[in-house]
Amino acid sequence: MSGVLLADRYLTPMTEADLDEVAAVEKLAYEFPWSRGNFQDSLRNGYFGVCLRHVTGTLIGYCVLMPVVDEMHLLNLCVAPVAQHAGAGLTLLREAVRITRAKKLEGVLLEVRPSNPRAIQLYERFGFAAIGRRKNYYPARHRSREDAIVMRLSFMEESAHGAR
Repeated sequence: MSGVLLADRYLTPMTEADLDEVAAVEKLAYEFPWSRGNFQDSLRNGYFGVCLRHVTGTLIGYCVLMPVVDEMHLLNLCVAPVAQHAGAGLTLLREAVRITRAKKLEGVLLEVRPSNPRAIQLYERFGFAAIGRRKNYYPARHRSREDAIVMRLSFMEESAHGAR
């Protein structure tokens, strides 16, 4: 993945040079954002970061993936608020799955807030299934913590339904 052009946007590997922009988008999109240091540590630890940019160069979104044994853990997927609801999340999710398949891993695991129905709907439409819950996983404003729904896309199960 050196720079895949997709109509009016393109994908590139996340590098240290992207981190100021990534952290700025993260702060706009989330009430409890990752720090620049979280992204920096992820890259230094060999995780996969992907940036999605408009042809003008503007950062639209990104994701961070961590390989764990036989599957990929999608740690963060974010779309800039001004670019939401235009397919950027789906583009990033497809790229996350492409990378996972290229690494010959068996599937993708993620956590999502129950209070984020749009993300849950995107993941379910893509074929992810809820497999559990992590209690008190996320910080929350109106209560001390919020649970996480754990979802998985298994390529073995998917093969019975057709590849994406």
